[in-house]
Amino acid sequence: PNDPVDANGNPIPLERRQPQRILGFMPNFRSVSGGAKPHPPGWKYNFTVATRQATDYSSFIFLGLTSLSAEGINEHPVLGKGVDGFWNYTWRGFLDKTDGTYLSAWLLPSLIHEDTRFYALGAGHNLFVRELYVISRQGVARTYGGRQTPNFAGLGGKVLTQVVSRNYYPKSATTFPVLAEKFGYSAMRDVIFTSIREFY
Repeated sequence: PNDPVDANGNPIPLERRQPQRILGFMPNFRSVSGGAKPHPPGWKYNFTVATRQATDYSSFIFLGLTSLSAEGINEHPVLGKGVDGFWNYTWRGFLDKTDGTYLSAWLLPSLIHEDTRFYALGAGHNLFVRELYVISRQGVARTYGGRQTPNFAGLGGKVLTQVVSRNYYPKSATTFPVLAEKFGYSAMRDVIFTSIREFY
């Protein structure tokens, strides 16, 4: 009964379905199977999905790994090293992740009626077309009515996350080049994970 269906009520073929988890643990709650009839977006639905994404146990695994690597390479020397440094990276990373999720998946999409979920192409398209499609989703979203639109909510959420982070990072970590680098990293990470969603 939970199998995704298309607009005619027919089950989506297995090769076009998006699983709730990739490799059994990576959350994939904001993806729509190719050709599926998605749940209508809205304030409540968007908030539920964003909360599920932000608080999923796997998010804390990735947070621990990224904090450990940042401390290891001394990304922001002012945050320190060792246990204290790891803690300083971890709580800031948690705020970054949570801010970004709620801004890009709940607040901005709900305000401007953009659907920032990933609509997979799935089987039936060649690899090159599918990868170009994945990259294009950084700049293109859907309106609630299903039309293509610039991804103001997704990109705006990334920008606002960097702006908000200036309140809890030291000044040396909030210069324009540093924030621009973090924005670029966020976009690159999204392309990588969206590629996994598309091809998994």
